[in-house]
Amino acid sequence: MAMFDLPVFQALRDKMQWHQTRQSVLAENIANADMPGYQSQDLKEFKFQSMVQSASATAASGPARTDPHHLTLSASSQTASPQDTSSFERTPDGNSVVLEEQMMKVAQNQMDYQLATNLYTRGLGLLRTAIKRSG
Repeated sequence: MAMFDLPVFQALRDKMQWHQTRQSVLAENIANADMPGYQSQDLKEFKFQSMVQSASATAASGPARTDPHHLTLSASSQTASPQDTSSFERTPDGNSVVLEEQMMKVAQNQMDYQLATNLYTRGLGLLRTAIKRSG
């Protein structure tokens, strides 16, 4: 197993990719803030729990299904497709983008992305330190 294939690093990579996709969705919302009838969009929340469930469902050490009548585990995957968000604020032309709300989401997304990159970087640093000391 390669050092970068550890589940914690895969989870952090998925989280960073989710934040990158969300940033582009939020930027599209802001760009279309004055387009009549535009509905603001956002991504489905990234949940670590569903990653754990999908990883445990596909793990090789799990129980083997020896009979077709046995139950199977269903893995819930993270989706990165934009979803319409219902906002109670609408302009007379039907646009549901609230710039202040979108800018707050962008700032929060940026801070969360930075946190994930810091965790990833520090995790790699810890592994490198452990490898240097053992060798």
